[in-house]
Amino acid sequence: MSHYETLLQATEAEQLDLLAAPIIEDVAHGRVTLEMYHAFLTNAYHHVRFTVPLMMATASRIHPSQMHLISAFKEYIDEEIGHEQWILNDLKICGADAERIAASEPNFATEVMLAYVRDYITTVNPIGFLGMVHVLEGTSTSLASSTAELIAQALKLPDKAFTYLRSHGALDIEHVDFFKQLLDGLTTADMQHVIHVAKRVYVLYGNVLRSVPRLHSETTAHAA
Repeated sequence: MSHYETLLQATEAEQLDLLAAPIIEDVAHGRVTLEMYHAFLTNAYHHVRFTVPLMMATASRIHPSQMHLISAFKEYIDEEIGHEQWILNDLKICGADAERIAASEPNFATEVMLAYVRDYITTVNPIGFLGMVHVLEGTSTSLASSTAELIAQALKLPDKAFTYLRSHGALDIEHVDFFKQLLDGLTTADMQHVIHVAKRVYVLYGNVLRSVPRLHSETTAHAA
């Protein structure tokens, strides 16, 4: 079994927990508002804008025995630069105050996820960062394009309001193939760190998704 297959198998329960986030079912059934989409993009902006700094921190701390990974991290960094701007552009198009959001702080769930990964990079094993890469890219590959279509239908927004979701979903299909090759170059010990972080980030990113306000929960509360 490849390292990637091992990672998928070891994190299956945590992935299912993330996919059980109520917001995913809400979107699938058209229970979505502009406020929800703004909140989702705001959370995405705050974690995506830290992707490159976290990759740079990882690359700067890898052990001399792992120097063969530097070129892979450079490629990741080159690919990820500017993705947060896609999100701000989408926010502008669908009526949000993108400048205010860019100047804001992440919410608690997003802040905790970022803090956990940053701490793991600096105090445990920087290669563990790949666990976060797996969760965020794997999730966007499986959900991004379909989610964009569902939100567009529900809110009647133009195609240009979904640059992040649509482009990110398409790009990450290629990224996953690259990621599989990268994992094959890791030791079994490093893979255990990747698996550990992936398990934690599935839960933490699930909390980020659960922090998005829900339409039907508010409707139910008013009805009561």
